[in-house]
Amino acid sequence: MRYDHHIFICANQKAEGKACCGEQHGLELVTRFREVLREKGLQGKVRAQRTGCIDACSKGPALVIYPGGTYYGNVALEDVERIVDRHIQQGEIIDDLQLTF
Repeated sequence: MRYDHHIFICANQKAEGKACCGEQHGLELVTRFREVLREKGLQGKVRAQRTGCIDACSKGPALVIYPGGTYYGNVALEDVERIVDRHIQQGEIIDDLQLTF
């Protein structure tokens, strides 16, 4: 793999009235992840990018982190630094944000 971790943040847009991550700050999360990764010197090791639907619409904003395929839901901007610190840097799963299917 080119990156140690790859964070895919849903920024999908759906027809009016349907739940979707893009309308719930998906693009703002992408920007915040990139800021935090840059602040912590993780650029080039970890990539954060927007993606289309990851089938977690009712639990959005949602994201998935590889390797491992860990899904997180109901992610707020305030959660970003915690995800980077604990999941990316310490290898811990954050139980209160983790989605299970």
